[in-house]
Amino acid sequence: MIERALLEKTAIYLVLIILAIIFTIPVFWMFSSSFKSLENTLTVSIKWLPEKLHFENYTEIWGAEQFKTYFLNSLVVAITVTFATVFLASLTGYGLSKFDFPGRQVIFLFILSTMMVPFQVIAIPLYIIVRYFGWIDTYQGLIIPGALTGFGVFFMKQYIQTISNEFIDVARIDGCSEFGIFWRIILPLSKPALAALGILTFLGSWNNLLWPLIVIQSEGLKTLPLGLAKIMQSEYGVRYNVLMSGAAIASAPMIIAFLIFQRRITKGITLGGLKG
Repeated sequence: MIERALLEKTAIYLVLIILAIIFTIPVFWMFSSSFKSLENTLTVSIKWLPEKLHFENYTEIWGAEQFKTYFLNSLVVAITVTFATVFLASLTGYGLSKFDFPGRQVIFLFILSTMMVPFQVIAIPLYIIVRYFGWIDTYQGLIIPGALTGFGVFFMKQYIQTISNEFIDVARIDGCSEFGIFWRIILPLSKPALAALGILTFLGSWNNLLWPLIVIQSEGLKTLPLGLAKIMQSEYGVRYNVLMSGAAIASAPMIIAFLIFQRRITKGITLGGLKG
């Protein structure tokens, strides 16, 4: 039995290592190509490592017209959307999980149903609503439509539901307000879930191309995915080494955020999935 368990564990780890290598290869290729010369990048034979490190690729893409603006716009939008989603989703999840009121299940089922609708289906109606409010080509148009998601509400409700009601009852006896309970008890106890939802939201907002493409027209408000697409089509054309440098810069915030909050993200997803 011990040998069988050891073999099963070894097989699982072997499969995981192989999958990790497969998923890591594109990322490694991106960073490697970002330090190559154009000729070295376009060679028919695969060269995994650059013959010489070309740091000028990074200085060139960073100094490109409007690139810093694209980067800053993406940062502002992603951070704002993340904080708004985390706060509103946790507040809604708290209300749906710890309060009993008529229509609660209907509201929750309606929120769940929004997760089944592809964004492409609601893109045109959403554009019409944004245009009605005069938010076309504005930060509001980029941020507000993504400030709350059905997945965020579902995720936080499932996690907050696992928090014991005794903490809430004691706080109410002490005279704490409902928002005070949410702010001082629910949020601190939900840190793993908040970190997991935050990084997933940041990742989705940072990589979002379709919605900014629809709602943004001026150069000064374009996000990084739109900026890289423009640079690829015009200024640099087939200079893939420089484009890989831009992609590496775009990937850096997500990688850094994941490395910092890795444990909390894993814990939040695991507990939310197992106990929800």
